[in-house]
Amino acid sequence: MRIAVIGAGGVGGYFGARLAAAGNEVTFVARGGHLEAMRRNGLVVHSPLGELRTSPDSVVGSISELGPTDLVLVAVKLWDTEAVADQLRSSAAHRAPVLSLQNGVHKDAVLRDRLTGEQILGGVCFISAFIEEPGVVRHNSPLQKVVLGPYGSGPTETGRAVLAAFRDAGIDAEASDDIERAIWEKFVFLVGLSATTATVRQPIGVVRAHEQSRRLLYDVMAETVAVARASGVRLDSDFARDRLDFCDTLPAAMTSSMHNDLDKGNRLELPWLSGGVVDLAGRLDVPVPRNRTVADILAPHVLGRPAGS
Repeated sequence: MRIAVIGAGGVGGYFGARLAAAGNEVTFVARGGHLEAMRRNGLVVHSPLGELRTSPDSVVGSISELGPTDLVLVAVKLWDTEAVADQLRSSAAHRAPVLSLQNGVHKDAVLRDRLTGEQILGGVCFISAFIEEPGVVRHNSPLQKVVLGPYGSGPTETGRAVLAAFRDAGIDAEASDDIERAIWEKFVFLVGLSATTATVRQPIGVVRAHEQSRRLLYDVMAETVAVARASGVRLDSDFARDRLDFCDTLPAAMTSSMHNDLDKGNRLELPWLSGGVVDLAGRLDVPVPRNRTVADILAPHVLGRPAGS
């Protein structure tokens, strides 16, 4: 397949490199120092599943440089989604199916607003990977899973082809007949992990070990479940308890990308995590006081630390 990967960070860089190693024609869209390093040496991925290196000529600096494409993988930060969709619409890749592996539950709605709904393939990924330095991605554990499916009834020819491409690349990929539910299931956990590790400024082991922060973790997830159910998503009413039990199985040192971004003074995805829960809850008249408090506490940090501060 001819695959465009927009965003060559931990998620896009890892899955794109794995797909390229399997013989697909992968073109990355990157920027800044990461782009320059990839142009010199390709993208290097350090992984417990084996090191990967892409070709230096497999990266471009703009969506406008893409040629005809069979699949677009979107892996940028959430605040870039609208711009990516607008640029895709006027590029040579404008007819390609689009699979977003971004966080959150808002991403595909944004894409559908700007592209044709039939183009959007629902997806969610599970991986711990990050840019270690320009041109280098570090994959932390053997976990590298993708769940995908159409919005609507039944698998599509495109969905089957994408699923086959991922599996042929050695990626743990599975199809879902309720992709919206799968996306919300991850979202519940992600909101809980991000909200608590960022506000407590400690990894999950510390959060779950103390009664009050553990209660905060549960409440944030329970509120998110309530919003999902009010939205018509078929989550069990006790799903937050299931996710709390799951959090007890995680490595104590595990944290969230939002916590890492906060520590580094980077921009936060807060408006699409706890802030996104608050926005959705307001439309549905669902009380979410814990998520609102998290959003209020972290609001001064949303745009990152000013240069020189």
